[in-house]
Amino acid sequence: MRIGLINIEPKIVNTALMQIAQYHRSCGRKVEWAGPNSLDQYDRLYCSSLFTFTQKDKLPRRVMRGGTGFSLTDQLPKAISQCNYDYSIYPDCKFSIVWFSRGCIRRCPFCVVRTKEGKIHAVNPKPLNPKGELIKVQDNNFFANPEWPKAVRQLLKWDQPVRMTSGIDLRLFDDAQGEALRKINPKWVYVAWDNPRTDIIDKLKKLIRYIPAYRIFCYVLIGYWSTPEEDMHRIETLRSLGVLPYVMPYDKKNTYQKRLARWVNCKQLFNTVSWEEYSPEMIYQQKKRRLRCQTTHHSN
Repeated sequence: MRIGLINIEPKIVNTALMQIAQYHRSCGRKVEWAGPNSLDQYDRLYCSSLFTFTQKDKLPRRVMRGGTGFSLTDQLPKAISQCNYDYSIYPDCKFSIVWFSRGCIRRCPFCVVRTKEGKIHAVNPKPLNPKGELIKVQDNNFFANPEWPKAVRQLLKWDQPVRMTSGIDLRLFDDAQGEALRKINPKWVYVAWDNPRTDIIDKLKKLIRYIPAYRIFCYVLIGYWSTPEEDMHRIETLRSLGVLPYVMPYDKKNTYQKRLARWVNCKQLFNTVSWEEYSPEMIYQQKKRRLRCQTTHHSN
């Protein structure tokens, strides 16, 4: 039997596809990447997607599909989900993907994690990539895991560079977590400032005492419950602290959100060109809206 894997997100190392490959190879089947002109050659086809916006309309009907990009409820069969990752399907991959927990304690209305993975619970990490030179920790909320001290001990035992691509929830952050991060010494730490009305500045300053600001990467959600003024306040506050902001547009088709994200996320632009210089038309429209609101308020 020939198994074909369809890769519609080539920039992503997909753990579900690695587990599918591992399972079928353990059954003695041949597993290959399936190109668009060779789909008829395979007995079974699989496709996994992380993103809803990835184009999927050209997939044949017989493809077995899953992942957040397709469904929040479909799960891999247990026989496959228990498999380790077959990193050989990504021969150029030089990092390991690790989860110590799944789920989250939060119920953020814009996030699918709680729906897809449930309440936070510890899981056993998969073995590392034999060719790996870096560990990417993927937990949604690393320190909300009741077993996070065990995870820290394991990372120290592995003794490889670490990137905390998992979220560090600043609302929970304390000195014990800071000391743990100091020991791990991650290359990057990722935090979020999604709600402009949540005051995280003191906690962020505490984090900076343990991790240099230039190694802290902060997601800034825009277009969900913030105004352009609140967006700019968060971005410039992070800049003043030396933390790297990364804008996440809620509506990727919105012109303002797309332009602001491009300006902030392209560091060459962000560090050399002001927002007013980059998008004078946007600034003009914002001023017009504010003036219109003030006129309406006074007339009432």
